[in-house]
Amino acid sequence: MNSKLNLDYLYTLTDDVGIFQHSKFSVPDPTEGYTTDDNVRALIVAGMLYEKYEDKKYLKLVNRYMSFLVNAQNSKGKFKNFMDYNRNFIEEEGSDDCFGRCIWALGYTASIKTMPDNIKNCCMLLLDAAVPNILNLRFLRSKAYCIIGIYYTLNIEQNKKYKISYASSKDKLISIVKKLSSDIMGAYDKNKDLNWNWFEGKLTYSNSIIPWALILSYEILKEDDVKKVAVQSLKFIDKIYFRKDYFKPIGCKGWLEKGKDAAEFDEQPIEAAEALLMYIAFYNILGEDIYLKRAEDCFKWYIGKNSKNICLIDEDSGGCFDGIEKDKINFNQGSESIISYCMAYLTLGDYMS
Repeated sequence: MNSKLNLDYLYTLTDDVGIFQHSKFSVPDPTEGYTTDDNVRALIVAGMLYEKYEDKKYLKLVNRYMSFLVNAQNSKGKFKNFMDYNRNFIEEEGSDDCFGRCIWALGYTASIKTMPDNIKNCCMLLLDAAVPNILNLRFLRSKAYCIIGIYYTLNIEQNKKYKISYASSKDKLISIVKKLSSDIMGAYDKNKDLNWNWFEGKLTYSNSIIPWALILSYEILKEDDVKKVAVQSLKFIDKIYFRKDYFKPIGCKGWLEKGKDAAEFDEQPIEAAEALLMYIAFYNILGEDIYLKRAEDCFKWYIGKNSKNICLIDEDSGGCFDGIEKDKINFNQGSESIISYCMAYLTLGDYMS
């Protein structure tokens, strides 16, 4: 954490619409357009930057990515995801995961104490429109993302200057968390066995989101059974992440099926960031130092403590390489990668200073 965070590449990927999805090496690739997924993650990073430094240049980024999200919400309160370079969304409704990430970003942004009132108001306007859709979500990760977003929403301070009424009351949001966490707990009961403390019969992408959401649910609901499953599932996935003497995410070329070994490759940057955020949440709530140590090890994955012993940060561009493959590094530098690195850096930095 000694080096200063280089934000050049975040700006390189961002135009007057939002952040580009992909790149050719370190050059933005307009042909791949934009996604709401990437712009809401970028919104979280911009919010972190503004919360940490209170510099108006970061507020400009917040507005840029928020504007993308305003444009992405449809008349039903759901969110379109893929936009082409001509600024046309190519679908009317994105995935459940995209929806959940939007709730996460809106809740987090609105919870920042120094965020201007009317940006908070915009976040809550979009949230109020989205909330009626939450209980219709089908998938565990989207439900988990929503729990995380609601956790932040429940910690929003009353606006000091520009006050409006929000449709989503705290009692209503807490009842949603109770239902979503019950769904996740039900999936755990259905799939667990003697050597498998998990919510599905297969570990795929963004696994860390689920224990993270449960430990936040425990913080909200104070239900011991929720805490128990959160800790059990964390211990289970921790053994997989640290099956070597360093953090190694489950490879996306095969994942991990019950009774089999984890796929070794490809390793993707988003997995290190979400694991780090999970460990930090457990550290904050349970106070055990091992979780902070694990978060540090997740960050070190970016800077060379990984299966190839190679730093994934491009010294020239400031970007983050797109991942570790079996025989090589993927030298493309998409937005998900640099956003993940920034998210990890800014989160851990609060504990290292």
